[in-house]
Amino acid sequence: MLSAGPEIKTPETLSFPSEILGRNLRIDFYLPPDSGNRTLDVLLINDGQDLQTMHFESILCKMHRTQTIRPLLCIGIHAGPLRKFEYGTAIAADYKGRGNLASRYMHFITEELVPAIHLLFPGRLNARWAFAGFSLGGLSALDISWRHGRLFNMAGVFSGSLWWRTLDKDDPEYQDEQHRIMHNQIRDEVFVPGMKFFFECGTEDETEDRNGNGVIDSIDDTRDLIIALTDKGYDPKTDILYHEIDGGKHDVATWASAMPVFLNWAFGKQKAY
Repeated sequence: MLSAGPEIKTPETLSFPSEILGRNLRIDFYLPPDSGNRTLDVLLINDGQDLQTMHFESILCKMHRTQTIRPLLCIGIHAGPLRKFEYGTAIAADYKGRGNLASRYMHFITEELVPAIHLLFPGRLNARWAFAGFSLGGLSALDISWRHGRLFNMAGVFSGSLWWRTLDKDDPEYQDEQHRIMHNQIRDEVFVPGMKFFFECGTEDETEDRNGNGVIDSIDDTRDLIIALTDKGYDPKTDILYHEIDGGKHDVATWASAMPVFLNWAFGKQKAY
């Protein structure tokens, strides 16, 4: 059984064999200090290899030490060599065929990893589960959370690849309203009750501005998705938090600066949901 000492100094790592993906995955478990037999909220994170770079364990230690957040089990899933194909949207690959293994990755999460977590921590897991990720990993986390609202209550999207589309933006037939995959999925599918969403973008996340409106695409895509969620019935005041960082970039340092905001919003002790 995994255990935690008085401080979270290094994650405990497992090599997880997946029949669905046909490979072993490195998975890091970050447990709260002195967790004992306390019940735990759960956070899964794509691109878990970035967590050590951002000193994620130090962020957690500080927030647990100051009792800012509830007891939280964090699970960092390292990306594999087929990251651009396993991450994405399960409903469709993008216009270059990337994400064609996203459905398989989704089934790994829901059919292999989540049941294994329950076996590792029997009777100790609360109903509050979140899935987060960075860039393409953020899109993947959002897609899986949206499609499996019975498993995940929250999605955390840092610099999410919400541009993911079925047609090249330079194609004369391209239209935002028709070809952005995640936006269409939100608009077309039924309302998922009880979901909450966190989005982070930096004003220097990229330089692309495909519609020439003076706003970079990553911010436009995120704001448009928030509109789609609001139109679907989510309350922008209570169900959605958009965190825009002036000067923020598409990098680990920016995501590290946003991580405490996300953790406090999702798992802060004052949260009643």
